Amino acid sequence: MKGGKSKAESKKADAKLAVNKKKGGTVTKPAKKGKAAKDPNKPKRPASAFFVFMEEFRKQFNKDHPNNKAVSAVGKAAGAKWKSMSDAEKAPYVAKSEKRKVEYEKNMRAYNSRQAEGPTAADEESEKSMSEVNDEDEGDDEGSDEEEDDDE
Repeated sequence: MKGGKSKAESKKADAKLAVNKKKGGTVTKPAKKGKAAKDPNKPKRPASAFFVFMEEFRKQFNKDHPNNKAVSAVGKAAGAKWKSMSDAEKAPYVAKSEKRKVEYEKNMRAYNSRQAEGPTAADEESEKSMSEVNDEDEGDDEGSDEEEDDDE
């Protein structure tokens, strides 16, 4: 046969195009790798000079324009003002930003040293209490009317 496919070739092509299905007919998707869980104890990164400026500008803008409810309008106005400011006018915000950055780096060093030490006493206590709770749950099953024997 010219140009025709043999049965073996068509089965290979069909296998490549086939969708993985479970018994119920639902399509299975490959498992996605999620983001690692964030540590709530990790210090937040410091705000840049612009965001330090935004904190003050937002308060003033809301006083001047009480009827404005759009967040985008505040951001656009702040961005325009920030661009028009000279380096001398930006200096106090840059200084505050640098101060926050130094504080953040100090907190990160402390955080990293705590991480290197391993679990703290509070973490160990919480793990212990969790196991005690689990032990109590297992003990509750003994008095229940449910049959657990598989001998019968």
